[in-house]
Amino acid sequence: MNWNLPNALTLLRIGLIPLFVCVFYLPYGWAFPVSSMIFCLAGLTDWFDGYLARRLNQTSAFGAFLDPVADKLMVAVALVMLVDKHGSDLMLSISAIIIIGREITISALREWMAEQGRRGSVAVSFIGKVKTTVQIISLLFLLWFHPTLGVPVYEIGLVLLVVSAALTVWSMVYYLRRAIRDISSQPA
Repeated sequence: MNWNLPNALTLLRIGLIPLFVCVFYLPYGWAFPVSSMIFCLAGLTDWFDGYLARRLNQTSAFGAFLDPVADKLMVAVALVMLVDKHGSDLMLSISAIIIIGREITISALREWMAEQGRRGSVAVSFIGKVKTTVQIISLLFLLWFHPTLGVPVYEIGLVLLVVSAALTVWSMVYYLRRAIRDISSQPA
């Protein structure tokens, strides 16, 4: 395992999860905005660890494994907590199911494709990056929850999460089609 700054930032992101959960469930009005800020900090570590790994030439197999795990853990935890708090919001629940289900499906697909020696056919695409960006922004809004300066933060976050869920389905279909095309072109 490589101990370097990018991997330390990824581990920090995972380490922020218990703090994020504890703050989210505190019985104070400031808990939602502060949990949103912790989620934002985690998102920044995600950007910085990738940037620094490339910039400092410190990419590693461990970092390539751990980074998406940290991302998926943070997003899944946020979605589960939001559904727990606002479970009567059907659009939130359906979007969370779609997003978490897609992450499980694509992770399994990537693992299977790697076993087939075809990991490249399900490498991260542009649509996957757009999906992730919209998803993170939506979660920041949903976690903040409280209307701010007359802006309906939660409602905006919910619309963005539905858009993210649609992009999630699109990217899943994209990855599945690429994998099927790649496997079907492979000689028996």
